[in-house]
Amino acid sequence: MIMDRIALVLAIIGALNWGSVGIFKFDLVAYLFGGATSTVSRIIFTLVGLAGIWCISLLFRERETAENM
Repeated sequence: MIMDRIALVLAIIGALNWGSVGIFKFDLVAYLFGGATSTVSRIIFTLVGLAGIWCISLLFRERETAENM
């Protein structure tokens, strides 16, 4: 469950960053961490990509209800 939340947060961060690239032509991650090719930016981009892959699994899982927890 904690991995799901972390993955969702990272996916949301990635989505907001791509939205800013699409709308404003501004890459916030690259700006904050020294360019798109910096090591830190590439690590963040990789983590966001892995989070997106993890989130695919959320589509195929049955939802847990409060009664099942």
